[in-house]
Amino acid sequence: MRRTTGLAVAGVAVLAWGEWLNRRWSRALTGHAAGTTEAVVVLGYRNPGATANFVNRRRVRVGIRSISTDRARDTRLIFSGGAAAGATAEAQLLADYAKSALDFDGTVLIEDRSRTTWENITNVIPLLEDVDRIKIASQPAHALKARAYLLRQRPDLAERLVRADDYRPGEWTVAKPLLALYGLRTLRGLTPDERTPHRHRATSATVGLSRAGRRGPHPWEPAPG
Repeated sequence: MRRTTGLAVAGVAVLAWGEWLNRRWSRALTGHAAGTTEAVVVLGYRNPGATANFVNRRRVRVGIRSISTDRARDTRLIFSGGAAAGATAEAQLLADYAKSALDFDGTVLIEDRSRTTWENITNVIPLLEDVDRIKIASQPAHALKARAYLLRQRPDLAERLVRADDYRPGEWTVAKPLLALYGLRTLRGLTPDERTPHRHRATSATVGLSRAGRRGPHPWEPAPG
């Protein structure tokens, strides 16, 4: 009996840990930017098939539900991802699924050259210059990684980051411990400040980058991933 109770308590603790970490990551490096225009960037995942796989379908749904209802007419949905594992670019597969399966009829832009998360951000920056609010849709840890990369590349644009609807309590609870383990691995290259669940504060490094605007490669550029 005690063993059963202990296993049950341990199981609940693991599930709670997964919920807590994913919630924390979902809120890190986001603020409360205001404005009437918005971009939701949906990051692609390796997809060798001719149609969107489970992970990419999930990301599209997160992206669409992240669109603010009061700004729907002023929101662009940006799908980002090249042909990293198949013949068709991830971005195109995402867009096809959004339109054919989910009947999305809003503004869609496609960025189909990226093969890494760093490149995702580099290549969508020109599509973000004129919007007031930016959301990045993926799993919470992966989206945080992308937000950190935007902060490194363009801290002025990172000021416009707001939270996407990528975390909901009780949704995929059983899978969240696995997503948490994935997140701990994928976020190893971030600094503690980049993992903190509050809007980033300007540092001497970010202020310098902000004044410089868009720049070429710098010491913060990570390995591909």
